[in-house]
Amino acid sequence: MKKIKFIFIRGIMALVAMIVMVGCGKNTGRTLTSATGSIYECLVVMNENPLTQEQLNEVAKLSLVNEASGYTEPVTTTYDLVEAVMAADMPCMPQVEPYFRLTHVPTAQFDDMFKPTRNILFVDINPQKYTQLKAKVSNDYWSTPQAICRIQSPSEEEFVAYWLEHGTEIREWFVNQEIKRQMKFYRASTNKEARTILQKQGYDMLIPEDYIVIMDTTLGGATTYSLRNPITVAPEVRLLWCCNNKGSMRRDIVVYSYPYTDENTFTLDYLNAKRDAVLSRVVTASVDGSYMGTEYKVFPPQMRAITVQEDEYATEVRGLWKILDGEAMGGPYVSHTRLDQVNGRVVTAETFLYAAGQKKRSALRQAEAILYTLQLPQDTIK
Repeated sequence: MKKIKFIFIRGIMALVAMIVMVGCGKNTGRTLTSATGSIYECLVVMNENPLTQEQLNEVAKLSLVNEASGYTEPVTTTYDLVEAVMAADMPCMPQVEPYFRLTHVPTAQFDDMFKPTRNILFVDINPQKYTQLKAKVSNDYWSTPQAICRIQSPSEEEFVAYWLEHGTEIREWFVNQEIKRQMKFYRASTNKEARTILQKQGYDMLIPEDYIVIMDTTLGGATTYSLRNPITVAPEVRLLWCCNNKGSMRRDIVVYSYPYTDENTFTLDYLNAKRDAVLSRVVTASVDGSYMGTEYKVFPPQMRAITVQEDEYATEVRGLWKILDGEAMGGPYVSHTRLDQVNGRVVTAETFLYAAGQKKRSALRQAEAILYTLQLPQDTIK
């Protein structure tokens, strides 16, 4: 469905409103209620107006909307433009899944029943109220945890121009709010054994208690392995592998490190080759001779720089893994790679999922939040 009928949502929220007290924000000192809605859901509060032909021409020039390959309906209104960005397909997923599941409510319909929603995007276009465009974000105003972004514009032209330039940034802000919430949750219960293993190497990570340690090893032997790009796995590779195999979905976390000796380390080709070289030696399946590889043909891995641990940077790689020379198994993975500046080592933390026939967006995002908790020696001495 393109939109979720807000009448149904209003009914659900009305029931919630009857059993909880809606807070009025931190500044009042009143208790905030728990936020409503599921993770990676967002309420968009705005009126829907048709775009002009000139605006449509500008939209057509940019890849901002074309990024949403699962978005098949034409972009003809201001809400369509927002939806095409906020509900765009997540990259490197085995099936089509959006960044956010959206609910659209016209401005006049937004009332107390909607206020506790965990993620809210307000777009108010009104030439009588505003003389210039402003955008601001806030947290925990009506409920907790809650993320709110407000965009106020005096004209549709200014809003469209702003959204085409900054829409993906706003989407990433909402994603980061969800990740921060998950990181906070992990602090309450962690696997002490896994953390002790990492701490002995000078690292730390909030690996959840429901993950178990299945491998703690040093890869021995100077073995050269070639899948896409040849690379050597030296004896200095230290690896920790943890797994949560409860229920119908399997989640894995792998942390491995090796000496920083190549200035080309933080390139996609190098990191892909290193991943293949390391994980092919430890991750296998039931068929003898099978091993983990990376999908390069259908959805090649994508790399970008991200911010972690406040002002520190990491190289993020997203892609699909698969079992080679064995069963037809695979799924999505995300890795963060950073430089241990104190010990001169490269550290990669990766999560990969296996859940045949299931939606994986939310589970992958939850596991991905674990990677953001990785601490290197330079993080603790600041």
